[in-house]
Amino acid sequence: MKVTYARAIGDALKEEMRRDEKVIVYGEDVAEFGNIFGVTRGMLEEFGPKRIRNTPITETAIVGSAIGAAETGLRPCIELMYSDFTLVAFSEIFHCVAKWRYMHGPQYKIPLVIRNASGSSNGAGPEHSNCVESLFMHAPGLTIITPSCPYDAKGLLKSAIRSDNPVLFCEPKLLYQTKQEIPDEVYQSDYTIPIGLADIKRPGKDVTLIAVGLMVPRALEAAEKLQTEGIDVEVIDPRTIAPLDKDTIYNSIRKTHRAMVVEES
Repeated sequence: MKVTYARAIGDALKEEMRRDEKVIVYGEDVAEFGNIFGVTRGMLEEFGPKRIRNTPITETAIVGSAIGAAETGLRPCIELMYSDFTLVAFSEIFHCVAKWRYMHGPQYKIPLVIRNASGSSNGAGPEHSNCVESLFMHAPGLTIITPSCPYDAKGLLKSAIRSDNPVLFCEPKLLYQTKQEIPDEVYQSDYTIPIGLADIKRPGKDVTLIAVGLMVPRALEAAEKLQTEGIDVEVIDPRTIAPLDKDTIYNSIRKTHRAMVVEES
């Protein structure tokens, strides 16, 4: 079956909500409207207003309330719509979400996922087109994930929701309608992808290209063109920005002795 990136994220949310009644979803326009990109469409009818609901445009309150919900036993998966809006709640995310988990260790579990649409899109403008991973990746205690394809998006979101650590889950906007062929038996299984494990999307021997999010399919396209010129490119998708799988990256560089990093921002 061919699956879009947006559908993969929506299916992951639905599967986790069916599996665990403690999973709740709320944020800006996620209920009746079904998310500005249609990701949560139909979920209000299935799960009802107690488990999926709209919020006011108050990012600090959205994140702050989600911290409390996570600490009292729920598993909130909230949406701030655009990645740019995480900056409105920067203090909540950096100081409270991340540091509380990091400082208190096993005393505090914060099973919280903060979803956001990141990067450029058609006409969204400079205040709705940022990539924020680099701003948050130095916050101790915060996991940061940026999937590059539907298969990874579904498996990583399911892992993020099941994690006891807070996760910033960045979804490149220009990937939402991209499609990937995934066998039915694989897609419909309850598969997850380990957090913190990079994926070698294309093996090669001449140069290591580390690409993030939207840049992964573009890197693969470039690698195919370079192959015609006799240059064999290895493309690595970190998938998780924090924690970063340095071993996979270093092992590749030891082989190729050359490295490039390509990311959308």
